[in-house]
Amino acid sequence: MDYKAVAQQTSQEVFGYNQETSGWKVIKNSKKITVSIKASKRFVGNLYRVEVVIPESSTKLSDFLYQPRNRITWDKSLKAYNVIHSIDSGTLICHTITQSFAMGSISPRDFIDVVHIKYYEGNVTIISSKSVDFPGYPPTSDYIRGYNHPCGYVCSPLKENPAYSKLVMFVQTEMKGKLPPSVIEKTMPSNLINFVLNAKDGLRTCKASSGCGNHNTHSTSPKKK
Repeated sequence: MDYKAVAQQTSQEVFGYNQETSGWKVIKNSKKITVSIKASKRFVGNLYRVEVVIPESSTKLSDFLYQPRNRITWDKSLKAYNVIHSIDSGTLICHTITQSFAMGSISPRDFIDVVHIKYYEGNVTIISSKSVDFPGYPPTSDYIRGYNHPCGYVCSPLKENPAYSKLVMFVQTEMKGKLPPSVIEKTMPSNLINFVLNAKDGLRTCKASSGCGNHNTHSTSPKKK
């Protein structure tokens, strides 16, 4: 598989989502974070759009969101986040294991994604991800293997104040397993808002300590449920 080509195509697709101004339905507003949806063209489910203003430059924000070593320190939705292959400085293959959520009704999932960072004119940065198959990391009986259709963050300077950023996040995830769609639709908006709040807290912590430093993202495998 040409992972670099997949990464570049995914980045363009996320860029396209960011240009779509019609068809979005706002389903939740909380703590100045807006969550909208529209039907995904990739699978029978929703494409989620999350918008928020972050008090940080787009360059620093995108660097924070992309750096794998920091992710596990602030993203409370994750049990593990490991880089399993580096294609180049801007393209990685990552193995992610999520925590259970919705009071345990949704068990942990794992994902294999190609993650890519791309810079556009005007200090706009897109960090995109898409699930792929990767040799040596087949699905196991420990976790249900989920699938991320093109997802990503778009970081751009706020027009009225370039020291701040507009963060737009796109998510379209197939949880797989036997979950009713209603369970996912009920829990996803709050989970996305919590993700943004955790990212903001993590960014503040990193700024206060002048960097998060390295962190061990490995995790022991849980018992099969």
